[in-house]
Amino acid sequence: MQALVTSPGVPGSTRIEDLDAPRPEPDEVLLRVLEVGVCGTDREIDHGQFGIAPVDGAGLVLGHEALAVVERDAHGFTRGDLVTATVRRSCGHCLSCGEGAPDSCLTGDYLERGITRLDGFARELVAEDATQLVRVPPSLGRLGVLAEPTSICARAMRHARAIGGRQPWQLERALVLGSGAVGSLTTMLLRLQGVDVCVASLEERSPLVEALGATYVSTRSTDLGELGAFDLVVEAAGNAQLAVDALRLLRRSGVACLIGIDGRDQKVDLDGHVLSLDFVLGNRVVFGSVNAHRRDWQAAVESLDRARERWQDVLESFVSLRVPLDRFAEAFDHRGGKATLVLDP
Repeated sequence: MQALVTSPGVPGSTRIEDLDAPRPEPDEVLLRVLEVGVCGTDREIDHGQFGIAPVDGAGLVLGHEALAVVERDAHGFTRGDLVTATVRRSCGHCLSCGEGAPDSCLTGDYLERGITRLDGFARELVAEDATQLVRVPPSLGRLGVLAEPTSICARAMRHARAIGGRQPWQLERALVLGSGAVGSLTTMLLRLQGVDVCVASLEERSPLVEALGATYVSTRSTDLGELGAFDLVVEAAGNAQLAVDALRLLRRSGVACLIGIDGRDQKVDLDGHVLSLDFVLGNRVVFGSVNAHRRDWQAAVESLDRARERWQDVLESFVSLRVPLDRFAEAFDHRGGKATLVLDP
């Protein structure tokens, strides 16, 4: 079978390889992969900046945003069922993983499909642990490929509400920085909850964001200070200075959530009174969030199906490029929307 394989740490080593078909273990379900999403993490691995190969393999099979169909009845799943699967797996020896929350692993020894020491889904067939599968309703169809990035946003919003709810707090107005896949999906979740959302990004316009009922502004022509104050700020652009600049926009008891990653070697500037005066006197909080718990995957799938009912055309436009596996370079180069690799049309 064909698979998309890379050698972590070796830029430009991503290639198509023929691999043996998997033989499921007793606790596994055989899946036929329909589609895998491509994101910044995949691009970083392709550029040799990230990723760890399995200890018993020469390469790493990419792909962590999966939509698949059950190939054979097993463990309560029926042939033809649509499913996705979690990405991060337990380290096996920390409190968080022991309580079933590897998204909050305390050791960093976790495994991640297609990223860290565990082969991914960009291959025709995969044998997957039945407990890691999440059902995708038939009504959602191919849009189920958005489950993984949506789960990241769902986790971030769950934690934001938990932190904000530590004291009397109402989430009425939110600022989302970045209009890429994660920023747009976060906007979608907030709009489903009736939150007034403003999205700020570099582009002059974002019809997708506007179609969700959010306000869009370009940071090229609008200063963040002109936008007013917010109960929640979500940084999804991967820009450390932009994240710091937005902290001053928080209302009292406001919460700032950092989802975007900016690995550049740099220093950022922050007015001292924002951190040591405003944050203290205003009971404000800033936190980071990554990966997702199983409950977030389930919430993501449910939210996507609700969004499909409300914004069918909008949701369809989230995926702006679908190409076969052997055209992976096009997907990696694509900007301006979500790209996916189609393994079974």
